Amino acid sequence: MKTSDLSFDAFDEQNSPEREAATGMDNVLTRRYFLKGAAALGATSFVTTAGIPSLASAAHHSGNHAHKTPFTPLEASTEDAITLPEGYTSQVVLSWGDDLTLENLPFDHTTRGTALTQSHAVGDNNDGMDIFNVEGRDVLVFNNEYVNLKVMFGNNASKQPETDDDIRKGMLAHGVTIAELKESSNGWSLVKGSKLNQRITPMTEMNIVGPARASDLMKTSADKTGTKVLGTFNNCGNGKTPWGTYLTCEENFNGYFSSSEGESFKQNAMQKRYGIAKKGKDKGYGWSKIDDRFDVSKEPNEANRHGWIVEIDPTGQMPPKKLTALGRFKHENAECVVNKDGHVVVYLGDDERGEYLYRFVSKNTYNEGADNSQLLEEGELFVARFHDNGIGEWVSLNNAGMPADEAMIYARMAASKVGATTMDRPEWVAANPNKAEVYVALTNNKYRAVKDNQPLNVANPRKENPYGHIIRWKPEAGDHAASHFIWDFYALAGNPTVHNGAMAGSKNITKENMFNSPDGLKFDSMGQLWIQTDGKYSNKDGFAGMGNNQMLLGDPNTGEITRFMVGPKECEVTGLTWSSDKKTMFVGIQHPGEKGKGKSHWPEGGDAVPRSSIVAIKRTDGGRMG
Repeated sequence: MKTSDLSFDAFDEQNSPEREAATGMDNVLTRRYFLKGAAALGATSFVTTAGIPSLASAAHHSGNHAHKTPFTPLEASTEDAITLPEGYTSQVVLSWGDDLTLENLPFDHTTRGTALTQSHAVGDNNDGMDIFNVEGRDVLVFNNEYVNLKVMFGNNASKQPETDDDIRKGMLAHGVTIAELKESSNGWSLVKGSKLNQRITPMTEMNIVGPARASDLMKTSADKTGTKVLGTFNNCGNGKTPWGTYLTCEENFNGYFSSSEGESFKQNAMQKRYGIAKKGKDKGYGWSKIDDRFDVSKEPNEANRHGWIVEIDPTGQMPPKKLTALGRFKHENAECVVNKDGHVVVYLGDDERGEYLYRFVSKNTYNEGADNSQLLEEGELFVARFHDNGIGEWVSLNNAGMPADEAMIYARMAASKVGATTMDRPEWVAANPNKAEVYVALTNNKYRAVKDNQPLNVANPRKENPYGHIIRWKPEAGDHAASHFIWDFYALAGNPTVHNGAMAGSKNITKENMFNSPDGLKFDSMGQLWIQTDGKYSNKDGFAGMGNNQMLLGDPNTGEITRFMVGPKECEVTGLTWSSDKKTMFVGIQHPGEKGKGKSHWPEGGDAVPRSSIVAIKRTDGGRMG
């Protein structure tokens, strides 16, 4: 199999190094231990039931719970379409390749465009997103994570970039798209030529701020000061700050670096831990052919300048900046919370098998109406340990005994040094807006209890874990900056029609709502938890009856989970936000037809090229969507 044929997860599996084993914990999940730990924090009511499943009684589907957003539960689907319950409609608002300018150039289904047309068009594979109000206008900001080589270059015999223009086109389809939208009687549409429309790409200059600014490890031949960097790419999940900026999260940045030494290239320990240029190869993008900074043999520090959270001003008045105080790893999203003492807390997941869950606490406090633009430049980064008594703790990376810049640039190593708990791919983190309670999606882990460095532990208790699970925690005394928390399982995904026991899932998983690989998590303003999936869509064997990837609605109080939407073939459902009046829900559909074999032609149908797109979902009665 060619490197370019691999998904990012498979690419990382192939390139993942054996590393130092983190301290494991026995798989001891008993009610006595959980209640003893919870009682120590004065919060026995939070942990309803321990063991697998932990929500056995409270989360059982009663069948008569009234959702705040009412709908009839949806059946699984394998159709090449957006499937919704009766009473809801969807509309495609933006797709990869849509021109943002007044030139209004149509997408070319034969060539898939050029570097020039892509430079002012919507990027590929939209992911995390949020809406901002700028001068009374609705501005949608969304990530463009990567490109499907077999789709973007489907007109090439090789199904890969073959020319310098091909490589630039692929490069310019990465990053972030900012687009002004308007709603009329015909629905939502792009405001073409708006001064607010812009693309942020791997060629956009941005500042480096925080403890790694000016570090020797950040300096290159093009930037001898280590203070500026070109570009952001592989932007996965996102965050939104209380002061109105957008946080984009660099995830699988390693897949873009290669070496001119070829297979003779030898990784150093840091490159191995981050999966950079194993055997001198990238994922097939070929960026080093047109830009030496992606050749690790020529610019060994360039990779250190990626893998960060980037703060973007949607008005375009301030340049983007990379926030090195939040650590360098494969970021999924950045969930911001203003703590009761005014400190800003950001929860972060490192999306790779056997990596960690993090928390950042700002040094200074948020003051509404004041200049808060530097709040995420200084603070302390912590990593989570989960204990078998239902208690967890946040351990500072300051305890790793590393210089501040190194601890942030090599956050994974610092986290290992302080004994963090290895997790089953920590993806989106979501904080309940109505109470101090936080959830994390742990998507899957084929290496759990298979590789020595990923033993079973109390928070990740299933061998190989093909289905994933969702953990929730409550900070001590409702203080997000506290050193301890209590935790339990909200859901263990599974297939109760195929398995008994742990692989069937928790009791709030039934044949009517089963899913695998929870990925995106987001609360709406009413405190409802939306769950998006990025998993197996084979609809057979252990995944029989699950259909395409989907979005579900979870009740944090009862544990009930109900399927709301199913996406088209071979897609991931990812990215979620709402209009200011909450009557429109915007949802991202990423990589429909990702295998490039013509099984999907969504959204246009016929023989059209499948295109990642953002859809607007509304109720036919005009009611609130979240």
